[in-house]
Amino acid sequence: MTHPAPDLQSWIGRQETVTDLLRAQPARFMQATLDRAPSLSDGDALPPLWHWLYFLDARPASELGRDAHPKKGGFLPPVDLPRRMWAGGRFRFHKPLVLGLEASKRSTIRAITEKQGRSGRLCFVTVEHELFQNGQLALTEEHDIVYRDDPAPGVPAPDPAMAPDGADVSETVKPSEVMLFRYSALTFNGHRIHYDVDYAREVEGYEGLVFHGPLTATLLIDLACRHSGRMPKSFSFRGTAPLAGMAPFRIEAEAAKEGLGIWAKRHDGALAMTAMAEF
Repeated sequence: MTHPAPDLQSWIGRQETVTDLLRAQPARFMQATLDRAPSLSDGDALPPLWHWLYFLDARPASELGRDAHPKKGGFLPPVDLPRRMWAGGRFRFHKPLVLGLEASKRSTIRAITEKQGRSGRLCFVTVEHELFQNGQLALTEEHDIVYRDDPAPGVPAPDPAMAPDGADVSETVKPSEVMLFRYSALTFNGHRIHYDVDYAREVEGYEGLVFHGPLTATLLIDLACRHSGRMPKSFSFRGTAPLAGMAPFRIEAEAAKEGLGIWAKRHDGALAMTAMAEF
């Protein structure tokens, strides 16, 4: 007996709320992951995008899919495409999140859009996350997830766009297996593309281990804060090409009319991620 395909649009509007204590230890471990002295403690402001270290979803192993993400069909819609990745996100910072205090996160599915791309079917799911502390809204995030087909055998990936030249500031990031493992552990992210090189290459078609999109975005907003000396009011990012194979890459920034343009530049000059910080 066959069952009709689920109506994905019926997932729009679904909500879930979770709470967590923003303990200092994960933030200190994140500092160590970025090769910084662990100095954060209760009462300090959580650096931007480090909220991804909290509100973690720990599902039993039997409830995981082939990529070690939780199986779809609970809060997230049961999209029938096998590969999942971060496409981008938009953030509005209302007030700092403070370490040592409890916070809550309310998540709402806002949009589900199916498209046909150059590499096959795509399905975009946008989830809004609102983070509250002491009853006040601290952060609003719109998270874009993209689901896609497995790569067709023998079909080359589309040529990526090239990154800009002439940045005002440029820094080199040298990925390591240890850095990827630590960030996966800190975010309880079991996605095999970040630690299982055979799976990354043979199943999902990457050159090698994949650098986390959220970690790339975290490095970009960190560069913006250090370069400007200010905290942004808003931030947005969009992934454009994978960072895979453990090659060094660059994070760069340039003044723009809207604020500060930031991007990640692969070793081959391709644009891996583009972002904008507004102050």
